[in-house]
Amino acid sequence: MATTPIFNASCSFPSTRGIDCKSYVGLRSNVSKVSIASSRIASGQRRNLVIRASESGNGHAKKLGMSDAECEAAVAAGNVPEAPPVPPKPAAPAGTPIIQPLNLNRRPRRNRASPVTRAAFQETDISPANFVYPLFIHEGEEDTPIGAMPGCYRLGWRHGLVQEVAKARAVGVNSIVLFPKVPEALKNPTGDEAYNDNGLVPRTIRLLKDKYPDLVIYTDVALDPYSSDGHDGIVREDGVIMNDETVHQLCKQAVSQARAGADVVSPSDMMDGRVGAIRAALDAEGFQNVSIMSYTAKYASSFYGPFREALDSNPRFGDKKTYQMNPANYREALIEAREDEAEGADILLVKPGLPYLDIIRLLRDKSPLPIAAYQVSGEYSMIKAGGVLKMIDEEKVMMESLMCLRRAGADIILTYFALQAATCLCGEKR
Repeated sequence: MATTPIFNASCSFPSTRGIDCKSYVGLRSNVSKVSIASSRIASGQRRNLVIRASESGNGHAKKLGMSDAECEAAVAAGNVPEAPPVPPKPAAPAGTPIIQPLNLNRRPRRNRASPVTRAAFQETDISPANFVYPLFIHEGEEDTPIGAMPGCYRLGWRHGLVQEVAKARAVGVNSIVLFPKVPEALKNPTGDEAYNDNGLVPRTIRLLKDKYPDLVIYTDVALDPYSSDGHDGIVREDGVIMNDETVHQLCKQAVSQARAGADVVSPSDMMDGRVGAIRAALDAEGFQNVSIMSYTAKYASSFYGPFREALDSNPRFGDKKTYQMNPANYREALIEAREDEAEGADILLVKPGLPYLDIIRLLRDKSPLPIAAYQVSGEYSMIKAGGVLKMIDEEKVMMESLMCLRRAGADIILTYFALQAATCLCGEKR
C-alpha cells in the first residue's frame, strides 16, 4: 500500500518563534530548539510519533505543507503525534518520612514555584526612573575621593560632574540632586553665599542645563554648607537656631537656584513655615513651575556621619535636635506632613530611609502626594563595608534595600547607589 508522510525528520518550523531564555531574567533552559521525529505510516496503520527537544540544538523542524484539514484528519484517523512523556516525580532524599499530604485548600507557595510566576505576581517594581542621584561638587578640577563613602567623590563641577551625569543618563537615571562643598573663606554666620547667583550651585545648574536640557535637577535648600557654624540656620549667641530669620535666607536661596534653572528645590533645614514662604517667594518671582520637595520627616539621625565628612559641614557646636525630629517619634511625622501639604509642598521626603520604613508607609497611606525616601550616607557606607569584608553580597543587599524602600511606599529614592543599581537593572533587562 501507499504510504503517507506525516512528519519529516530534521525539519524546521521557520515561522515558529520560541522563547529566548536569555531575554528573561530568572529563566534558564538547556532546550534551544524543537524537532519532530519522523515516520512513514501505512494506510490504516496507527503509529505514535514523538515530538522532542533537540539535544544538539542544531536540528530544525520544518513544515510539511499540510493543510489544517489534513492535520486534523490525520489525528482523527488515530495518527496522533506523541509528545514527550510526563517527567517522573523527583525522588525525595533517603530517610524522608512517608506521610499523608496535609489537607490544605490554599498553598501560597504555588504562586512562588517558578521564576515566571514570581515575576508575574511581583507587587513592587523598581527602575532607574525611581532614582535621584546625589552628587557632591566642589570648585576644584580633580575628583576627590570621600573616605567614608567608597565609590563617591567630590566632583569637579566642570569636568568630573559632567562625566558622572553622562554615565547616569546612559543607564536611565536622569534626575540628580546637588550638594556643594563650599570654601571656608565664603562661609559666614548668616550663610550669605547660599544665594549668590554666581555661586557654585547656580553655576553648576547653568552648566548642566546647557549640556543636558532635559536633566531634572534637584537642589538642597539649607544653610549648613554655607554657615561658619555648620548649622542649617542662623545661630543666636545663646545657641538657639533662629527660625524666621533663617526662612528669610532660605527663600533667597531657593529663588537663586530657580533662577539658575533648578527644577525642584528641596528645603532640608526643618525650619517651621519654610515651605509656604518658599512657595510664595518662588511664585512672586515667576517660578510657579518650580517644584518643592520638602524634607518633611528628617530625623536627627546618626546615619548622616559620612555625608557631613563629604561636605565638611559638621556643626561647630551642639547638635541639630532642636529642629530635626526625634528618632523615637512616629505621630509627629503626620504633623509635619500636614503642614507641608497645606503650605504647598509637591513631594514629601523621609530621611533616613531603611530605618524609617514605618514613616514612609505612614506618609504613603495618609498623603496623596508623591513620597521620596533618602537612603543616606550611613546606609550606603554600611552596605559598602559589608561587601568589602565579604560579610554580605553587596549587589544583592543593595537591590533588596532599594526594593524595600519602594515596597514601603517611596515613589522616588535619593540614593548614592543610583548609578550602580541602574547599571544592574539594565544588565538584567539585557
